[in-house]
Amino acid sequence: MASRRSLPEDDLSCPVCLNIFSDPVLLSCSHSFCKACLQEYWRLRGFQECPVCREVFAMGNPLCNRALKNLCEAVLKERSQTVSDGSEVLCSLHGEKLKLFCMEDQEPICVVCRDSRKHKKHDCIPIQEAVQEHKVKLKTILNPLKDKLRLLNEIKLTCSKTAKHIKIQAQYTERQITEQFKKMYQFLREEEAARIDAVRMEEVQKSHGMKNKIIEMNRKISSLSDTIKAIEQQLRVEDVSFLQNPSSEQY
Repeated sequence: MASRRSLPEDDLSCPVCLNIFSDPVLLSCSHSFCKACLQEYWRLRGFQECPVCREVFAMGNPLCNRALKNLCEAVLKERSQTVSDGSEVLCSLHGEKLKLFCMEDQEPICVVCRDSRKHKKHDCIPIQEAVQEHKVKLKTILNPLKDKLRLLNEIKLTCSKTAKHIKIQAQYTERQITEQFKKMYQFLREEEAARIDAVRMEEVQKSHGMKNKIIEMNRKISSLSDTIKAIEQQLRVEDVSFLQNPSSEQY
């Protein structure tokens, strides 16, 4: 365990994402990378090369670096246990447990820090007490935020209902407009048909009247033509016969 702690974290970090290796793979040039980071790098480059030394490789899958993978998983597990266990958090200056909280500097300290010149005259309380006070403060902030969130949710619900009502009302209005225009179109079509029928009826009546007039005119024209022909025949008769013909008085 001591050898793992003494190993620099840079040696366990991927050169691409700079995080501790995840599923590390090893290239023939001896450089290791996260499998996902290397695949994404190759996808962007369009060919396979080492992101560090730029050596180009033939197409193929790199080997899994199992030893490095096991070491990284152990380091991550140890780190997780250290973070989850508050008693293991140590002072970076004295290596002691952080049992106190400096009220003036607002930071956790150890008992050695409390007796140092920096914190000697400062008001310090047990760290658990500071945690409780901080939780109380957070709760006083949290409750108004919850009230505000509840109010916003209520407003959102009201807006959603209003939006739904507006949509329904708009759809109803559209249907009403459509029905009104259908009735209007029907009325206009009926009015159009009625007017066209009236025009056609008037045309028939006037045409019939004109036909009668034309027939009468033709009769009169025929009679007049006959009279003219008869007179013209009289004019061609000899003088004596013309005078002896009493028919000229009938015109």
